[in-house]
Amino acid sequence: MTKPLSHLDLLEAESIAILRESAAQFKKLVFLYSAGKDSTALLHLARKAFWPQKPPFPLLHVDTTWEFKEVIEFRDRTAERFGLDLLVHINEDGVARNINPVDYSPSVYTDVMKTVALRQALDKYGFDAAIGGARRDEEASRAKERVFSLRSAGYRWDPRKQRPEMWNILNGRLGQGETMRIFPLSNWTEKDVWRYVAREKLDVVPLYFAKERPAIERDGQVFVIGDDRPFLKPGETPRPIKVRFRTLGCWPVTAADKSDASDIDAVLSETLAARNSERQGRLIDHDTVGAMERKKEEGYF
Repeated sequence: MTKPLSHLDLLEAESIAILRESAAQFKKLVFLYSAGKDSTALLHLARKAFWPQKPPFPLLHVDTTWEFKEVIEFRDRTAERFGLDLLVHINEDGVARNINPVDYSPSVYTDVMKTVALRQALDKYGFDAAIGGARRDEEASRAKERVFSLRSAGYRWDPRKQRPEMWNILNGRLGQGETMRIFPLSNWTEKDVWRYVAREKLDVVPLYFAKERPAIERDGQVFVIGDDRPFLKPGETPRPIKVRFRTLGCWPVTAADKSDASDIDAVLSETLAARNSERQGRLIDHDTVGAMERKKEEGYF
């Protein structure tokens, strides 16, 4: 008797079908790789989708230069381990202007070092479609996304111009100057991702697991000190705090959670019990009302 497909089996099959359909419909695909848990799960799905060949697209990491060193090490190790082509792009103009997350607001910093940097990279290599690990449950504006998310000239997003996707039919037709963002994990949740990571025994960045890290508490949030660049305010002194991250971003603008979840089973249990969004620690989401939606309209992923 055939064993019924589980919820994860169905999600996996859907994502693999989307990845294969993307490869069939677009001329020059790229995989936006952040090295986070969603990227890790999606990369595993991509490797399954095209096995025994490697995925027919390179990885692209937009490096803000303010990532945790553990993220960069994991990124490079993963690309080397699986023999994948890795492109790394930095907005050198932003670096020259010293646009950083300490002296500038999260919105300004994200616009220059992430949004503009991503547009630069897509222009440089001429990609017509970019695959990413965003999920609809993450944040209100992302709930408006289609699996194939159409972007007009300049990579701008307009939720009113998205195409219907009835019966899982994906329309990848592109007009002059248009590109596509592709979200194979659209119907997954944070809980699904961690269940999948556990089931498939995937390696993830160690920052997802709790341990004592040098950190400070500021405005009710905990920030781990990523390196020796200026960040501390007068009177602040780092001390060991046992924390983990539910989402990874640039260390000065991504808060950690106090936690004792130091292994995959504990992380999964903690995630299943959570009642708030993993993105509550992303300062960009709370910088101004509707910040994320405006960033997406400007080309942010």
